[in-house]
Amino acid sequence: MQVKIGIIGGSGFYQIEGLTNIETIEIETPFGKPSDALIQGKLDEQPVVFLPRHGVGHPLLPSDINVRANIYALKTLGVEWVISVSAVGSLKQEIEPRHFVVPDQLYDHTKDRISTFFGDGIAAHVSMAHPFCSRLITHIYNAATEVGATVHNGGTYICMEGPGFSTQAESNVYRQFGFDIIGMTAAPEAKLAREAEMCYGLLACSTDYDCWHPEHDNVTTDMILDNLRSNVEISKQIVKNLVTKIQTEERDCSCANALQYAIATQSDKISIAKRHQLKLLLDKYLV
Repeated sequence: MQVKIGIIGGSGFYQIEGLTNIETIEIETPFGKPSDALIQGKLDEQPVVFLPRHGVGHPLLPSDINVRANIYALKTLGVEWVISVSAVGSLKQEIEPRHFVVPDQLYDHTKDRISTFFGDGIAAHVSMAHPFCSRLITHIYNAATEVGATVHNGGTYICMEGPGFSTQAESNVYRQFGFDIIGMTAAPEAKLAREAEMCYGLLACSTDYDCWHPEHDNVTTDMILDNLRSNVEISKQIVKNLVTKIQTEERDCSCANALQYAIATQSDKISIAKRHQLKLLLDKYLV
């Protein structure tokens, strides 16, 4: 059965209560194994598939996550909409811990992540001017407001390498650049989802003020997890509300055809092995 909606859970968001008709799916992709088994089922009678980004029990650092395998595995199951839930630090006074943010821009400040399916004999360049699907983030924002969450509409997410948190100097520079929130996982997820022609949107859960705030200058994992736990339940309510909104939605956004003019390599120059590896992405464009 094709599942149109995929949910990637971040720190603290390791499972979804209320799933029925549950099936655990182990997938081996051309890029290796995903973070964990995918959990397919129905949420409020809507078919969804769930993947814990850091693995069950959180064994994976952000830089250790096999994002290519995660996105490819969701694509294998037919996912078109990817809802990402992620913990972030706030770089703005008005974005308080335990608030939510639905960002519309992304700054990739990572250093050691693989952010493309391409290379190795095939070049492609997708547009990332608008890294989050505008239609999906509108639905995420509306779903959050409807359940009574305090949610900020729009903003720029800077993705740092980690795993350590920012220095005060770094945090202050990020603020001077005008960034709103900081995390460690939206890149390369957004880029790979775009290459896979999937709509990608992020529900960001503010857990702390990074370390720039004079009253919150010592960010600890305990602090973050305590604030995150308070937001997990409302995050699940938002997701449940959201899946009912987009299940029957027909995609007419540019995400669905992101590769149409992106592949630069001549078809006859692409190896059979690479065609096979990227079959899910390339079949509609290569003859």
